[in-house]
Amino acid sequence: METNSSQTGTLSFFLGGFSSWGPTQMWSAVPLCCTYLLALLGNLTVLSIIKVEQSLHTPMYLLLAVLAVADLGLSTSTFPTMLRMLWLEDRMISFGTCLAQMFFIHTFTDIESAVILAMAFDRYVAICHPLRYSSILTNSVVTKICVAIVVRTTLIQFPLPILLTRLCFTRVSKLSHPYCLHPDIIKHVGSDTRVNSAYGLFVLLSTLGLDLLFVLLSYLLILKTILNIATWRERLKALNTCISHICAVLLFFIPMICLSMMHRFGKHLSPQAYTFTANVHFLAPPILNPVVYSVKTKAIRRRILR
Repeated sequence: METNSSQTGTLSFFLGGFSSWGPTQMWSAVPLCCTYLLALLGNLTVLSIIKVEQSLHTPMYLLLAVLAVADLGLSTSTFPTMLRMLWLEDRMISFGTCLAQMFFIHTFTDIESAVILAMAFDRYVAICHPLRYSSILTNSVVTKICVAIVVRTTLIQFPLPILLTRLCFTRVSKLSHPYCLHPDIIKHVGSDTRVNSAYGLFVLLSTLGLDLLFVLLSYLLILKTILNIATWRERLKALNTCISHICAVLLFFIPMICLSMMHRFGKHLSPQAYTFTANVHFLAPPILNPVVYSVKTKAIRRRILR
């Protein structure tokens, strides 16, 4: 189907990620649907507990609530398309819908990355400057941080779909994933993509890359402070307050780094490798973050048991 930049409204993409159809393929939608419901249940439970419990209206738990919102947005941006593919055997997605999905996936991904950085700063202040914690991180400061995160992410992600509308797509192209991602879309462009690739790399480095750098810096300072504590019991107690956040960092950034490297340097890898890494990156954090924080956070665990 030949088209150009003035005909992007009629352009469609063929979603990938699942190799073949059949009864097994359709039945695989059942655990996927259960996984989606589990992600919704876990994050909504965390949000409801933080809302009901007045004692949890503190900076750390407010950031946890924003993380749950980002996880809800990320899972809702990805799971429905996958379920539609498996249940309805509908792989086609229009250009406009694809751009909208791409925008929301990357936006909620960047929001989650920034919130993880804010939580790293929260742990840094709590461990390195415990006496000044309540004066440095107030609810008002956390609210301003969250507003700044949303504004930064929206402004930096908004040009991505606009830049794609000026490109020429030569035919209905098969994507590598069952949802739309910017590095995957520009592989199928029939015109010059240097501007899009350069801006995409800038977005990646200025958001996820910069956030990861500051997270690592925060933990270097935290580790330095912990090693200066006299007894091992106190060291373990201080480190234990970071376990949940460390799990969130590993769940989010390790698959993200692998997926980014694969899109840029793994051109000869199998489609299954792309699909597995992308699914781990986008689907695992919304499911596992509520579980980790519910298990490791005493206040939330007690409220769930009640």
